[in-house]
Amino acid sequence: MIYTQNQKVKVKYVGKNTPYLPSYATEGSSGLDLRADISKEIVLPANNGRLLVPTGICFDFPDMYEAQVRPRSGLALKYGITVLNAPGTIDNDYTGDIKVLLINTDSRDFIIQPFQKIAQIIILKYVKIHLVDSSDFKDTGRGGNGFGSTDGQSL
Repeated sequence: MIYTQNQKVKVKYVGKNTPYLPSYATEGSSGLDLRADISKEIVLPANNGRLLVPTGICFDFPDMYEAQVRPRSGLALKYGITVLNAPGTIDNDYTGDIKVLLINTDSRDFIIQPFQKIAQIIILKYVKIHLVDSSDFKDTGRGGNGFGSTDGQSL
């Protein structure tokens, strides 16, 4: 694959099963696939059951980079499996095993297979800001109107 950006990010496998590195599924993918680093099937219980699933992958991000763990659309559509705290933020200074908090919104148990793709991870640059305490805000016309306000049905 040819990439327009050439930012290098250090990664290592620290799991106990099939060694792998996250990869892009297609040329246009923005997320790297994360897999379940498990040695045997595990059950994700139905009706909002939750599991913290290890991936066996660690990152050492360059300064001002972070990662976000996001759901896989196919798992969400077909089985009701999603990342509970989506997007899950992986801070720049976290260097441990990336774990994925999955939830099963379906009425049927879901079996997670060893090495199954369970989520995707996006690597992003971020900006640190300095907050300035102020009551001098610009008039936007919208103000504090949110949730439905642009449809004329503000809550």
